[in-house]
Amino acid sequence: AMDHQPKFFENLSGAGKAIAVLTSGGDAQGMNAAVRAVVRMGIYVNAKVYFIYEGYQGMVDGGDNIVEVSWESVSSILQVGGTVIGSARCKPFRTREGRLQAALNLVKRGITNLCVIGGDGSLTGANLFREEWSGLLEELARNGKIDAEAVKKYAYLNIVGMVGSIDNDFCGTDMTIGTDSALHRIIEVVDAIMTTAQSHQRTFVLEVMGRHCGYLALVSALACGADWVFIPEYPPEEGWEDSMCVKLSENRARKKRLNIIIVAEGAIDCHNKPITSEKVKDLVVQRLGFDTRVTILGHVQRGGTPSAFDRILASRMGVEAVLALLEATPDTPACVVSLSGNQAVRLPLMECVQMTQEVQKAMDEGRFLEAVRLRGRSFENNLNTYKLLSHKKPDAELPKTNFNVAVLNVGAPAAGMNAAVRAAVRVGITEGHKIFAVIDGFEGFARGKIKEISWGDVGGWTGQGGSILGTKRTLPAKYLEKIADQMRTNNINALMVIGGFEAYLGLLELSAAREKYDEFCVPMVMVPATVSNNVPGSDFSIGADTALNTITDTCDRIKQSASGTKRRVFIIETMGGYCGYLANMGALAAGADAAYIFEEQFDIRELQANVEHLTEKMKTSIQRGLVLRNENCNENYTTDFIYQLYSEEGKGVFDCRKNVLGHMQQGGAPSPFDRNFGTKISAKAMQWISKKLKETYRKGKVFANTDDSVCLLGMRRRNLVFQPVAELKSETDFVHRIPKEQWWLKLRPLMKILAKYKTSYDVSDSGQLEHVAMLPKEAETGAI
Repeated sequence: AMDHQPKFFENLSGAGKAIAVLTSGGDAQGMNAAVRAVVRMGIYVNAKVYFIYEGYQGMVDGGDNIVEVSWESVSSILQVGGTVIGSARCKPFRTREGRLQAALNLVKRGITNLCVIGGDGSLTGANLFREEWSGLLEELARNGKIDAEAVKKYAYLNIVGMVGSIDNDFCGTDMTIGTDSALHRIIEVVDAIMTTAQSHQRTFVLEVMGRHCGYLALVSALACGADWVFIPEYPPEEGWEDSMCVKLSENRARKKRLNIIIVAEGAIDCHNKPITSEKVKDLVVQRLGFDTRVTILGHVQRGGTPSAFDRILASRMGVEAVLALLEATPDTPACVVSLSGNQAVRLPLMECVQMTQEVQKAMDEGRFLEAVRLRGRSFENNLNTYKLLSHKKPDAELPKTNFNVAVLNVGAPAAGMNAAVRAAVRVGITEGHKIFAVIDGFEGFARGKIKEISWGDVGGWTGQGGSILGTKRTLPAKYLEKIADQMRTNNINALMVIGGFEAYLGLLELSAAREKYDEFCVPMVMVPATVSNNVPGSDFSIGADTALNTITDTCDRIKQSASGTKRRVFIIETMGGYCGYLANMGALAAGADAAYIFEEQFDIRELQANVEHLTEKMKTSIQRGLVLRNENCNENYTTDFIYQLYSEEGKGVFDCRKNVLGHMQQGGAPSPFDRNFGTKISAKAMQWISKKLKETYRKGKVFANTDDSVCLLGMRRRNLVFQPVAELKSETDFVHRIPKEQWWLKLRPLMKILAKYKTSYDVSDSGQLEHVAMLPKEAETGAI
């Protein structure tokens, strides 16, 4: 049913429509970003937009709980956690009388489009309201509250849901709004606790939120390399007490000074009996006598500022929600907008709710494997990866392949590289290989800086920033002879390279050298890791999310400094080489007014238009501006030039300041996203190596010289795919070191619209209602 006419957002009209937005249920970071996007997108298409304060309670109470809002109403809320329009538990809305009153309050204002941001309870309530709508209006007409004309005019209620819930417990969506931020809070705490536990040789039991869903516990355990995790979907086997204590004491014997155990608040054993953090602590103390402490994170997890990921997710969802409302008909089911992989999708609300309830039912009835499967592929992936990496099998049980695999970092440091190395080493050892670590990239390789690395050597690496192995930008071409020697001497049968654009160039050079050197006729795989996110073949690279959070945090602080002085415009330079990803996405996440990037050429007229735009903005109540500039967006319009131009043109209206963010964008502890992405993508790459080694082993040696034995593993829209580097050549602009086509450029107009520019926005991708699929076993995605 796809006609190939492109669909543009600006051609859709909301004139004569009224949209109301409410947040309901437990709050989540990023709800405000969603509210902001709905309001601004609604106003942009000429619809009227209303806030409903205090969730359904405000809808029932009416009065000044339902207010029409303007563009400025949502200024400065992007970086605020929670929800500024309030959320309340509402008993009255559960009764028909309550819903009758709510319907009257909406009809009085001509509101027939509702955008509900909340958990599954809130969305189920919205759906019921929609089903009852015509009946409610008829009853209101019978009671003389509204006239027959209104019944006709407002005959249908359209509903679109966005899931805001830190638990990530909603089926059909990979990530709910707030989940990533909650993981940020948990990881900050774990990183802090690790240093004190290290000092005292302590065991810590951490309790995280998730009454019915173990997502937060599972992913934080994966992200910090916890020793043990308890989640409701996957209770431990009978006799877990013994196996846990054995594991903890083995770790201590291996000179590990601390143990971390993570417990979801809803954790149970296989008889559906609760496992509490106190119970776990008492067990460790009684059996092992370890000094053990319990920390319950509680509402800390709901608080704080939303992460860059949640702001971008919520902004994308908000746009999609307005689109869905504009396109809704009486026959389309109420839908939820959500993210699948890296793609915005619409799903029937009730299908998602039913599936979410199925999970609970499966757990109640003890069908735990089923529960894990129903949670979806991303959850299952996480669980399998955790099981793979946390428990070392005894040497006697490990297979022996006699293959040697070398792992190295290439390019500039990126947060999450160490998590990727750890996963590669541990999966490799589990598969029976010997793993060799190469120090300092290709240069170190040539100099013979290579040594075998064990399971224990990479303990505690997930949370470390930078590159522990050391990394260099040097390409292999000038060391081919020496690297070949090293590969022969150490009998290396496969290469795994974790790095940025240089890693990609390096693999191209090595595969070109295969004719001359047999040593390079081995399977080679690359995992993209660079803050710039400029590697062809992948939507994301390890390290970009951490850098984006650094940029966003800094912009928040800078914006705050302007709140006192007023009328100030900041020009901020970001990294990225020629790739505008950081500048563009940073601008979206920080609510900037403009972002200058190399991919979208700009001239003096554009600069002038931006200055005029900011001059107009200074007349409103929002008296500050934020402009991001990619370091290489234009060789003549430098940061200084733009700063001087703005200073001159803005004289008497606003003053200017500039900031170059520099290398802080490469440092810092990796974000939960980068730890998780790095861990999963790297584990998958090592499994590919094992498969290729088996395929190419002939007559006692490995020989691989086809294109498909040198691959890059990347995330493309919804899937993780292995692509031969030779095939990626045609997709690459080698001069500027960027892919010729970049998915995020499609989001560029979104940033402009949210900053109040008129622009053209192609939304042909959206609008197809999909169904919640029960995925086949082998479907493997890039869901994080």
